[in-house]
Amino acid sequence: MRASAARIVLLVLPSVVTLAALSATVAIALAAPERTIREATTERVLEVASSLADLPEVREAVAGAMSAGSPSALADAADLAPATAILQPIAELVGEAAGVYYVVITDDEGVRITHPLASERGVQVETTNASVLAGETFVGTEVGASGPSLRAKVPVRGADGTPIGMVAVGVLESQIAGELDEAFGALLPWAVGALVIATLASSILTAAVERRFRRLDVIAAEHAQMRRTATALREQSHEFSTRLHVIHGLLSRGDADEARGYIEEIASVRRPVDTGDDEARDDQPVLAAMIPTVRAELQEIGARVRFDLGLAHDIDEGIVSVVSNLCRNAAEAGAANVVCSLRNQGSRIVGSVDDDGPGVEPRVARRIFAAGYSSKTDTTGLGRGLGLDVVRRIVAGRSGSVEVGRSPLGGARFAFELEAAR
Repeated sequence: MRASAARIVLLVLPSVVTLAALSATVAIALAAPERTIREATTERVLEVASSLADLPEVREAVAGAMSAGSPSALADAADLAPATAILQPIAELVGEAAGVYYVVITDDEGVRITHPLASERGVQVETTNASVLAGETFVGTEVGASGPSLRAKVPVRGADGTPIGMVAVGVLESQIAGELDEAFGALLPWAVGALVIATLASSILTAAVERRFRRLDVIAAEHAQMRRTATALREQSHEFSTRLHVIHGLLSRGDADEARGYIEEIASVRRPVDTGDDEARDDQPVLAAMIPTVRAELQEIGARVRFDLGLAHDIDEGIVSVVSNLCRNAAEAGAANVVCSLRNQGSRIVGSVDDDGPGVEPRVARRIFAAGYSSKTDTTGLGRGLGLDVVRRIVAGRSGSVEVGRSPLGGARFAFELEAAR
Protein backbone atom coordinates (compact mmCIF):
# COMPACT_ATOMS: atom_id res chain seq x y z
CA MET A 1 0.00 0.00 0.00
CA ARG A 2 2.78 2.39 0.93
CA ALA A 3 4.65 1.64 -2.28
CA SER A 4 1.48 2.12 -4.29
CA ALA A 5 0.81 5.45 -2.57
CA ALA A 6 4.37 6.52 -3.26
CA ARG A 7 3.98 5.65 -6.95
CA ILE A 8 0.74 7.65 -7.12
CA VAL A 9 2.48 10.62 -5.50
CA LEU A 10 5.38 10.35 -7.96
CA LEU A 11 2.88 10.18 -10.82
CA VAL A 12 0.77 13.14 -9.74
CA LEU A 13 3.30 15.41 -8.03
CA PRO A 14 5.36 16.36 -11.13
CA SER A 15 2.19 17.36 -12.95
CA VAL A 16 0.98 19.46 -10.01
CA VAL A 17 4.36 21.13 -9.58
CA THR A 18 4.65 21.78 -13.34
CA LEU A 19 1.14 23.24 -13.52
CA ALA A 20 1.77 25.53 -10.55
CA ALA A 21 5.12 26.69 -11.91
CA LEU A 22 3.73 27.32 -15.38
CA SER A 23 0.73 29.21 -14.02
CA ALA A 24 3.01 31.50 -12.02
CA THR A 25 5.34 31.99 -14.99
CA VAL A 26 2.47 32.85 -17.36
CA ALA A 27 1.03 35.31 -14.83
CA ILE A 28 4.41 37.05 -14.49
CA ALA A 29 5.02 36.97 -18.25
CA LEU A 30 1.63 38.59 -18.93
CA ALA A 31 1.84 41.18 -16.13
CA ALA A 32 5.03 42.81 -17.43
CA PRO A 33 3.89 43.30 -21.06
CA GLU A 34 0.50 44.60 -19.90
CA ARG A 35 2.14 47.26 -17.77
CA THR A 36 4.69 48.17 -20.45
CA ILE A 37 2.15 48.36 -23.30
CA ARG A 38 -0.26 50.43 -21.20
CA GLU A 39 2.48 52.84 -20.10
CA ALA A 40 3.71 53.24 -23.68
CA THR A 41 0.15 53.85 -24.94
CA THR A 42 -0.51 56.39 -22.17
CA GLU A 43 2.68 58.26 -23.02
CA ARG A 44 1.83 58.22 -26.72
CA VAL A 45 -1.73 59.65 -26.43
CA LEU A 46 -0.55 62.30 -23.95
CA GLU A 47 2.31 63.44 -26.19
CA VAL A 48 0.09 63.59 -29.28
CA ALA A 49 -2.63 65.55 -27.43
CA SER A 50 -0.11 67.99 -25.90
CA SER A 51 1.67 68.61 -29.20
CA LEU A 52 -1.60 69.24 -31.05
CA ALA A 53 -2.94 71.58 -28.35
CA ASP A 54 0.22 73.68 -28.71
CA LEU A 55 0.05 74.06 -32.51
CA PRO A 56 -0.66 77.69 -33.53
CA GLU A 57 -3.10 76.50 -36.21
CA VAL A 58 -5.12 74.62 -33.61
CA ARG A 59 -5.10 77.49 -31.12
CA GLU A 60 -6.14 80.05 -33.73
CA ALA A 61 -8.95 77.91 -35.14
CA VAL A 62 -10.34 77.09 -31.67
CA ALA A 63 -10.12 80.74 -30.64
CA GLY A 64 -12.08 81.68 -33.76
CA ALA A 65 -14.83 79.20 -32.83
CA MET A 66 -15.40 80.60 -29.32
CA SER A 67 -18.02 83.07 -30.51
CA ALA A 68 -20.06 80.33 -32.22
CA GLY A 69 -21.81 79.25 -29.02
CA SER A 70 -22.34 79.90 -25.31
CA PRO A 71 -23.10 77.78 -22.23
CA SER A 72 -26.81 78.45 -22.68
CA ALA A 73 -26.83 78.00 -26.46
CA LEU A 74 -24.21 75.46 -27.54
CA ALA A 75 -22.74 75.66 -31.03
CA ASP A 76 -23.72 72.97 -33.54
CA ALA A 77 -21.90 71.43 -36.49
CA ALA A 78 -22.96 74.23 -38.84
CA ASP A 79 -21.70 76.89 -36.42
CA LEU A 80 -18.34 75.14 -36.12
CA ALA A 81 -17.99 74.26 -39.83
CA PRO A 82 -15.25 76.87 -40.55
CA ALA A 83 -13.11 75.56 -37.70
CA THR A 84 -13.84 71.95 -38.68
CA ALA A 85 -12.66 72.61 -42.22
CA ILE A 86 -9.28 73.71 -40.84
CA LEU A 87 -8.83 71.21 -38.03
CA GLN A 88 -10.38 67.96 -39.35
CA PRO A 89 -7.60 67.33 -41.93
CA ILE A 90 -4.96 67.98 -39.25
CA ALA A 91 -6.72 65.62 -36.82
CA GLU A 92 -7.01 62.86 -39.45
CA LEU A 93 -3.36 63.22 -40.52
CA VAL A 94 -2.09 63.14 -36.94
CA GLY A 95 -4.42 60.27 -35.96
CA GLU A 96 -3.28 58.14 -38.89
CA ALA A 97 0.41 58.92 -38.36
CA ALA A 98 0.28 58.27 -34.60
CA GLY A 99 -1.80 55.08 -34.88
CA VAL A 100 -4.46 56.26 -32.41
CA TYR A 101 -8.18 55.49 -32.70
CA TYR A 102 -9.42 59.08 -32.63
CA VAL A 103 -8.33 62.72 -32.33
CA VAL A 104 -11.06 65.10 -31.09
CA ILE A 105 -10.78 68.88 -30.73
CA THR A 106 -13.55 70.84 -28.93
CA ASP A 107 -14.53 74.45 -28.28
CA ASP A 108 -14.68 76.09 -24.86
CA GLU A 109 -18.00 74.33 -24.03
CA GLY A 110 -16.68 70.88 -24.93
CA VAL A 111 -18.57 70.71 -28.26
CA ARG A 112 -16.66 68.60 -30.80
CA ILE A 113 -15.10 70.53 -33.68
CA THR A 114 -13.44 67.38 -35.07
CA HIS A 115 -14.32 63.69 -34.84
CA PRO A 116 -13.74 60.65 -37.09
CA LEU A 117 -17.54 60.36 -37.47
CA ALA A 118 -19.25 63.36 -39.05
CA SER A 119 -22.39 62.67 -37.00
CA GLU A 120 -20.46 63.32 -33.75
CA ARG A 121 -19.24 66.78 -34.78
CA GLY A 122 -21.17 69.59 -33.16
CA VAL A 123 -22.09 67.28 -30.22
CA GLN A 124 -20.88 67.99 -26.70
CA VAL A 125 -18.41 65.50 -25.15
CA GLU A 126 -20.21 63.34 -22.57
CA THR A 127 -17.15 62.39 -20.49
CA THR A 128 -14.66 64.39 -18.39
CA ASN A 129 -14.36 67.90 -19.79
CA ALA A 130 -15.09 70.44 -17.05
CA SER A 131 -11.72 70.00 -15.32
CA VAL A 132 -9.86 70.02 -18.65
CA LEU A 133 -11.65 73.17 -19.80
CA ALA A 134 -10.65 74.65 -16.44
CA GLY A 135 -6.99 74.08 -17.30
CA GLU A 136 -6.17 70.57 -16.01
CA THR A 137 -4.78 67.62 -18.01
CA PHE A 138 -6.67 64.31 -17.84
CA VAL A 139 -5.27 60.84 -18.58
CA GLY A 140 -7.33 57.71 -17.92
CA THR A 141 -9.86 55.22 -19.21
CA GLU A 142 -13.41 56.40 -19.94
CA VAL A 143 -16.44 54.98 -21.73
CA GLY A 144 -17.44 57.11 -24.70
CA ALA A 145 -19.39 56.74 -27.93
CA SER A 146 -16.85 54.21 -29.26
CA GLY A 147 -16.63 52.21 -26.02
CA PRO A 148 -13.97 52.17 -23.26
CA SER A 149 -10.74 53.85 -24.33
CA LEU A 150 -7.48 55.00 -22.80
CA ARG A 151 -7.44 58.70 -23.52
CA ALA A 152 -5.56 61.91 -22.82
CA LYS A 153 -7.28 65.32 -22.70
CA VAL A 154 -5.22 68.52 -22.80
CA PRO A 155 -6.56 72.09 -22.70
CA VAL A 156 -6.03 74.39 -25.68
CA ARG A 157 -4.98 77.79 -24.37
CA GLY A 158 -5.46 81.19 -25.88
CA ALA A 159 -2.86 83.94 -26.22
CA ASP A 160 -3.37 84.93 -22.56
CA GLY A 161 -3.06 81.35 -21.32
CA THR A 162 -6.79 80.93 -20.66
CA PRO A 163 -8.29 77.53 -21.67
CA ILE A 164 -10.39 77.98 -24.84
CA GLY A 165 -10.96 74.33 -25.77
CA MET A 166 -9.37 70.91 -25.51
CA VAL A 167 -7.72 68.13 -27.51
CA ALA A 168 -8.67 64.50 -26.73
CA VAL A 169 -6.67 61.56 -28.12
CA GLY A 170 -7.71 57.96 -27.43
CA VAL A 171 -6.88 54.30 -28.07
CA LEU A 172 -9.63 51.70 -27.58
CA GLU A 173 -9.23 49.38 -24.61
CA SER A 174 -10.28 46.56 -26.94
CA GLN A 175 -7.13 47.17 -28.99
CA ILE A 176 -4.95 46.96 -25.87
CA ALA A 177 -6.84 43.87 -24.74
CA GLY A 178 -6.32 42.31 -28.17
CA GLU A 179 -2.55 42.59 -27.79
CA LEU A 180 -2.74 40.93 -24.38
CA ASP A 181 -5.00 38.17 -25.75
CA GLU A 182 -2.42 37.42 -28.42
CA ALA A 183 0.27 37.18 -25.75
CA PHE A 184 -1.85 34.77 -23.72
CA GLY A 185 -2.68 32.72 -26.81
CA ALA A 186 1.02 32.32 -27.55
CA LEU A 187 1.75 31.07 -24.04
CA LEU A 188 -1.23 28.75 -23.52
CA PRO A 189 -0.18 25.95 -25.95
CA TRP A 190 3.21 25.73 -24.30
CA ALA A 191 1.66 25.47 -20.84
CA VAL A 192 -0.73 22.69 -21.92
CA GLY A 193 2.02 20.85 -23.76
CA ALA A 194 4.31 21.00 -20.75
CA LEU A 195 1.57 19.61 -18.50
CA VAL A 196 0.88 16.65 -20.84
CA ILE A 197 4.54 15.81 -21.15
CA ALA A 198 5.07 16.03 -17.39
CA THR A 199 2.07 13.74 -16.75
CA LEU A 200 3.25 11.09 -19.24
CA ALA A 201 6.83 11.25 -17.95
CA SER A 202 6.06 11.48 -14.23
CA SER A 203 8.11 8.35 -13.50
CA ILE A 204 11.24 10.16 -14.76
CA LEU A 205 11.30 13.31 -12.65
CA THR A 206 14.63 14.59 -13.96
CA ALA A 207 13.49 14.39 -17.59
CA ALA A 208 10.21 16.11 -16.72
CA VAL A 209 12.04 18.99 -14.99
CA GLU A 210 14.40 19.35 -17.95
CA ARG A 211 11.46 19.59 -20.36
CA ARG A 212 9.84 22.16 -18.08
CA PHE A 213 12.93 24.39 -18.24
CA ARG A 214 12.86 24.12 -22.02
CA ARG A 215 9.29 25.39 -21.99
CA LEU A 216 10.31 28.22 -19.70
CA ASP A 217 13.03 29.20 -22.18
CA VAL A 218 10.40 29.43 -24.91
CA ILE A 219 8.16 31.53 -22.64
CA ALA A 220 11.11 33.81 -21.84
CA ALA A 221 11.73 34.26 -25.57
CA GLU A 222 8.06 35.18 -26.11
CA HIS A 223 8.29 37.62 -23.21
CA ALA A 224 11.42 39.22 -24.67
CA GLN A 225 9.70 39.62 -28.05
CA MET A 226 6.71 41.34 -26.43
CA ARG A 227 9.03 43.68 -24.53
CA ARG A 228 10.83 44.55 -27.77
CA THR A 229 7.46 45.31 -29.37
CA ALA A 230 6.46 47.57 -26.47
CA THR A 231 9.85 49.33 -26.63
CA ALA A 232 9.41 49.88 -30.36
CA LEU A 233 5.98 51.43 -29.71
CA ARG A 234 7.52 53.82 -27.18
CA GLU A 235 10.33 54.78 -29.55
CA GLN A 236 7.81 55.31 -32.34
CA SER A 237 5.85 57.63 -30.05
CA HIS A 238 8.98 59.69 -29.24
CA GLU A 239 9.96 59.83 -32.91
CA PHE A 240 6.51 61.07 -33.94
CA SER A 241 6.54 63.73 -31.21
CA THR A 242 9.95 64.97 -32.37
CA ARG A 243 8.79 65.18 -35.99
CA LEU A 244 5.65 67.03 -34.96
CA HIS A 245 7.76 69.60 -33.10
CA VAL A 246 9.94 70.10 -36.20
CA ILE A 247 6.83 70.70 -38.34
CA HIS A 248 5.53 73.03 -35.63
CA GLY A 249 8.75 75.02 -35.72
CA LEU A 250 8.79 75.31 -39.51
CA LEU A 251 5.14 76.41 -39.65
CA SER A 252 5.68 78.89 -36.81
CA ARG A 253 8.43 80.59 -38.87
CA GLY A 254 6.23 80.62 -41.96
CA ASP A 255 8.43 78.14 -43.84
CA ALA A 256 5.53 76.32 -45.52
CA ASP A 257 7.64 74.98 -48.40
CA GLU A 258 10.27 73.60 -46.02
CA ALA A 259 7.52 72.02 -43.89
CA ARG A 260 5.99 70.41 -46.96
CA GLY A 261 9.36 69.06 -48.05
CA TYR A 262 10.04 67.68 -44.56
CA ILE A 263 6.64 65.93 -44.50
CA GLU A 264 7.29 64.42 -47.93
CA GLU A 265 10.68 63.17 -46.74
CA ILE A 266 9.51 61.50 -43.51
CA ALA A 267 6.38 60.08 -45.18
CA SER A 268 8.49 58.59 -48.01
CA VAL A 269 6.35 60.31 -50.67
CA ARG A 270 7.37 58.88 -54.04
CA ARG A 271 7.64 60.91 -57.21
CA PRO A 272 5.12 59.79 -59.82
CA VAL A 273 6.35 57.63 -62.68
CA ASP A 274 5.69 59.18 -66.09
CA THR A 275 3.76 56.46 -67.93
CA GLY A 276 2.55 58.66 -70.75
CA ASP A 277 -1.06 57.67 -70.05
CA ASP A 278 -2.52 58.95 -66.80
CA GLU A 279 -6.07 57.83 -67.69
CA ALA A 280 -7.53 61.00 -66.17
CA ARG A 281 -8.98 64.16 -67.68
CA ASP A 282 -7.55 67.64 -67.24
CA ASP A 283 -10.32 68.47 -64.73
CA GLN A 284 -9.29 65.54 -62.50
CA PRO A 285 -5.91 66.66 -61.07
CA VAL A 286 -6.09 64.55 -57.89
CA LEU A 287 -6.94 61.41 -59.88
CA ALA A 288 -4.19 62.21 -62.40
CA ALA A 289 -1.67 62.56 -59.56
CA MET A 290 -2.79 59.39 -57.75
CA ILE A 291 -2.53 56.97 -60.67
CA PRO A 292 1.23 57.27 -61.41
CA THR A 293 2.01 57.50 -57.70
CA VAL A 294 0.24 54.22 -56.93
CA ARG A 295 1.86 52.65 -59.98
CA ALA A 296 5.30 53.71 -58.78
CA GLU A 297 4.69 52.39 -55.28
CA LEU A 298 3.51 48.99 -56.52
CA GLN A 299 6.34 48.81 -59.03
CA GLU A 300 8.83 49.08 -56.17
CA ILE A 301 7.14 46.09 -54.52
CA GLY A 302 7.16 44.12 -57.78
CA ALA A 303 3.54 44.42 -58.90
CA ARG A 304 1.62 46.13 -61.71
CA VAL A 305 -1.66 47.98 -61.41
CA ARG A 306 -4.30 48.82 -64.02
CA PHE A 307 -7.11 51.34 -63.50
CA ASP A 308 -10.64 50.93 -64.88
CA LEU A 309 -12.26 54.34 -64.42
CA GLY A 310 -15.73 55.70 -64.95
CA LEU A 311 -15.76 58.89 -62.89
CA ALA A 312 -17.60 62.05 -63.82
CA HIS A 313 -15.71 64.18 -61.30
CA ASP A 314 -12.35 64.33 -59.56
CA ILE A 315 -11.70 62.37 -56.36
CA ASP A 316 -10.60 63.59 -52.92
CA GLU A 317 -7.90 62.56 -50.46
CA GLY A 318 -10.21 60.04 -48.78
CA ILE A 319 -10.62 58.04 -52.01
CA VAL A 320 -6.88 58.33 -52.62
CA SER A 321 -6.17 56.84 -49.19
CA VAL A 322 -8.65 53.97 -49.71
CA VAL A 323 -7.30 53.08 -53.18
CA SER A 324 -3.60 53.39 -52.29
CA ASN A 325 -3.95 51.31 -49.11
CA LEU A 326 -5.93 48.54 -50.84
CA CYS A 327 -3.54 48.40 -53.80
CA ARG A 328 -0.48 48.36 -51.56
CA ASN A 329 -2.07 45.67 -49.39
CA ALA A 330 -2.62 43.48 -52.48
CA ALA A 331 0.99 43.90 -53.65
CA GLU A 332 2.45 43.22 -50.21
CA ALA A 333 0.32 40.07 -49.97
CA GLY A 334 2.08 38.64 -53.04
CA ALA A 335 0.01 39.78 -56.02
CA ALA A 336 1.77 40.45 -59.33
CA ASN A 337 -1.22 42.10 -61.03
CA VAL A 338 -3.76 44.46 -59.47
CA VAL A 339 -6.87 45.98 -61.07
CA CYS A 340 -8.60 49.00 -59.50
CA SER A 341 -12.11 49.97 -60.64
CA LEU A 342 -13.87 53.24 -59.73
CA ARG A 343 -17.39 54.26 -60.79
CA ASN A 344 -19.95 56.92 -59.90
CA GLN A 345 -23.33 55.65 -58.72
CA GLY A 346 -25.56 58.59 -57.95
CA SER A 347 -23.99 60.55 -55.11
CA ARG A 348 -21.71 57.63 -54.18
CA ILE A 349 -18.49 56.14 -55.48
CA VAL A 350 -18.38 52.37 -55.99
CA GLY A 351 -15.04 50.67 -56.43
CA SER A 352 -13.08 47.45 -56.16
CA VAL A 353 -9.48 46.26 -56.03
CA ASP A 354 -8.81 42.79 -57.52
CA ASP A 355 -5.54 40.88 -57.47
CA ASP A 356 -4.04 37.56 -58.50
CA GLY A 357 -2.38 36.91 -55.14
CA PRO A 358 -3.05 34.13 -52.61
CA GLY A 359 -6.41 35.61 -51.51
CA VAL A 360 -7.84 35.94 -48.00
CA GLU A 361 -8.77 32.88 -45.97
CA PRO A 362 -12.41 32.93 -44.80
CA ARG A 363 -11.36 32.33 -41.20
CA VAL A 364 -9.45 35.65 -41.07
CA ALA A 365 -11.75 37.72 -43.31
CA ARG A 366 -13.54 39.26 -40.32
CA ARG A 367 -10.30 40.24 -38.59
CA ILE A 368 -8.27 41.81 -41.36
CA PHE A 369 -9.82 45.27 -40.88
CA ALA A 370 -8.86 45.39 -37.17
CA ALA A 371 -6.08 47.81 -36.22
CA GLY A 372 -2.76 45.99 -35.88
CA TYR A 373 -3.86 42.74 -37.57
CA SER A 374 -1.56 41.49 -40.33
CA SER A 375 -0.86 38.11 -41.91
CA LYS A 376 2.61 39.34 -42.86
CA THR A 377 5.65 39.05 -40.59
CA ASP A 378 6.72 42.32 -39.00
CA THR A 379 10.47 42.56 -39.61
CA THR A 380 10.71 46.16 -38.40
CA GLY A 381 9.43 45.78 -34.86
CA LEU A 382 7.28 48.88 -35.38
CA GLY A 383 3.98 47.16 -36.09
CA ARG A 384 1.91 46.31 -39.17
CA GLY A 385 -1.79 46.01 -39.99
CA LEU A 386 -2.70 49.72 -40.13
CA GLY A 387 -3.66 50.17 -43.82
CA LEU A 388 -6.92 48.19 -43.82
CA ASP A 389 -7.94 49.82 -40.52
CA VAL A 390 -7.49 53.22 -42.20
CA VAL A 391 -9.68 52.04 -45.10
CA ARG A 392 -12.37 50.85 -42.68
CA ARG A 393 -12.42 54.15 -40.79
CA ILE A 394 -12.56 56.31 -43.94
CA VAL A 395 -15.37 54.24 -45.48
CA ALA A 396 -17.36 54.11 -42.22
CA GLY A 397 -16.93 57.88 -41.77
CA ARG A 398 -18.58 58.43 -45.15
CA SER A 399 -21.56 56.12 -44.64
CA GLY A 400 -20.08 53.33 -46.70
CA SER A 401 -18.93 49.73 -46.46
CA VAL A 402 -16.03 47.51 -47.55
CA GLU A 403 -16.10 43.75 -48.08
CA VAL A 404 -13.52 41.13 -48.99
CA GLY A 405 -14.17 38.13 -51.23
CA ARG A 406 -12.73 36.05 -54.07
CA SER A 407 -11.51 37.84 -57.20
CA PRO A 408 -11.98 36.62 -60.81
CA LEU A 409 -8.20 37.05 -61.07
CA GLY A 410 -7.78 34.27 -58.52
CA GLY A 411 -6.80 36.33 -55.50
CA ALA A 412 -8.72 38.71 -53.25
CA ARG A 413 -11.35 41.30 -54.14
CA PHE A 414 -11.95 44.30 -51.87
CA ALA A 415 -15.25 45.92 -52.89
CA PHE A 416 -16.18 49.28 -51.35
CA GLU A 417 -18.73 52.06 -51.69
CA LEU A 418 -18.97 55.43 -49.94
CA GLU A 419 -20.30 58.93 -50.32
CA ALA A 420 -18.50 61.07 -52.90
CA ALA A 421 -16.94 64.29 -51.64
CA ARG A 422 -19.17 67.32 -51.94
